[in-house]
Amino acid sequence: MKLSLRLMTTTAIAAFLLPAVLLSAKTPSDPGSAAGAEPAAAMSWGSSGAAMPYTAGLNIGTPTAELFVGYSYLHALPKLAEGNRLVWLNGGSTSIAFNFNRHLGLVADFGGFDDSQIRLAGISTNPPIVADSSGTAYTLLFGPRLSFRGHGRITPFVQVLAGGIHASAVTFSSGCTGAGCTPLPSENAFAMTAGGGLDLRVHRHFAIRLVQAEYLMSRLEDHSTGMSAMQNDMRLSSGIVFRFGGNTAPPMPPPSPLAYSCSVNPTAVFPGDAVAISGTAVNLDSTRTPVYTWTAEVGAVSAIASNGSIDTKNIAVGSYTLKGHVSQGDKPVENADCTATYVVKALEPPTVGCSASPSTLLSGDPSTITATGVSPQNRPLTYSYSSTSGTVAGAGSTATLSTSGVAAGAVEVTCSVADDKGQTASGTTSVMIALPVAAPKPQVSEMCAIHFDRDPRRPSRVDNEGKACLDEIALNLQRNSDAKLALEGNVSSGEKAGKKLAAQRALNTKAYLVGEKGIDASRVAAYAGSQDGKSVSTILIPSGAMFDASGSTPVQ
Repeated sequence: MKLSLRLMTTTAIAAFLLPAVLLSAKTPSDPGSAAGAEPAAAMSWGSSGAAMPYTAGLNIGTPTAELFVGYSYLHALPKLAEGNRLVWLNGGSTSIAFNFNRHLGLVADFGGFDDSQIRLAGISTNPPIVADSSGTAYTLLFGPRLSFRGHGRITPFVQVLAGGIHASAVTFSSGCTGAGCTPLPSENAFAMTAGGGLDLRVHRHFAIRLVQAEYLMSRLEDHSTGMSAMQNDMRLSSGIVFRFGGNTAPPMPPPSPLAYSCSVNPTAVFPGDAVAISGTAVNLDSTRTPVYTWTAEVGAVSAIASNGSIDTKNIAVGSYTLKGHVSQGDKPVENADCTATYVVKALEPPTVGCSASPSTLLSGDPSTITATGVSPQNRPLTYSYSSTSGTVAGAGSTATLSTSGVAAGAVEVTCSVADDKGQTASGTTSVMIALPVAAPKPQVSEMCAIHFDRDPRRPSRVDNEGKACLDEIALNLQRNSDAKLALEGNVSSGEKAGKKLAAQRALNTKAYLVGEKGIDASRVAAYAGSQDGKSVSTILIPSGAMFDASGSTPVQ
């Protein structure tokens, strides 16, 4: 088998590159230093103004160069690919990576592979045609690498490489002779890979590449068509990595001591109220479980981890201190304490307000009494009521004052409240009992007047303007069926007919209301009045009102 020859070739190339690697790996910070001595830059870490590990300036812990030597396996994608000459190959590869900083590097990769069989047909042939053969393939690729370095031992990386591939002629190896025994000629083509891997750091200068998996694309000739075509393969590698140069990462700084603060809420309470407690620890080690303890001067503490409460049910009035402790070990830096103060206040009596609605009413009418009680510590309240007259009945915050038989005057109502601790408060309000007010006596009212000064030839005739006035009066009488109407006829001092003309004017006016508007004649009274003027006055007399007819003469 030619596999051993390919591995030897790969190793020889790596040995050829090693001096250059060692020369480039020598760091300026460690010229001629003794073995095991810490570089000056690394030893200065932690001092004032020094760079932290993996900063852009120092890249402490990042090797300058990394040399990989290992085994590689090529396999076609898909497995039964038509025309792919790299169906399965075994070999070795080596690469050297130059790191510019903790993340970015440049890689040169060389690989050598050997085949032992050739697949003459692919997916479309069943079973596929496979023959023993011999041939080699070499890749030379270059490109960037992106590493994800931390303080741990595992370093993932991804890379994209491009370059060329040289494939030797492939010949059948089973006693075949003649031109037909070389199905694939020697050729050179473009190739590239894209993928990544995982390195396990064993020592500062040594690591194991657990796996390196990459997609390999080449432009080799498709032996089924004789044309160059894109061929897809997978490359898997594993081996060892030699690390050169770089500064030794300094030891991690000692952990910061624990710091602990605690608080209470509220800071002032009444006896029986709960006090919430909480603690906040700083610089805890996330890999260890902290232990919290609480102590109160008086009262029971109930807590889970950094939160809890204090029961103040039987605590006397005063100021008290809560103590908290957190621990993650026996060292002083792994323990911290805190304190918080709280005050238990004396109970305050309740207050109550008292109001009445309505506050003024007639004897016999009820009034609603409302008591508004407040306990500063929100204790349960009981209400009671009393009054100087009448009776108050009710429970809770409302009651009813009954004033049946109560004389006119002020009635004082007292609202009382008591909490479950026996503390009381009271408030008062007044209700005024007023005398009944008599209903006002109905009054007569004068309506529109009928005038007779436009027709001298017929001085007692009701004209159209007068009829319009009487139409409205008739509507009013119809709406108020219990009302009556008085008509007073008048004459001016210059008219010769006198009282007779005044009576005729009143009667003509009544005749229009009775005959034309249908008003009952019994509801209309006519009078000869004593006023000076050619008119008839109209007086509406509501039910219960009295018409003063003095100075007027009734006429029929």
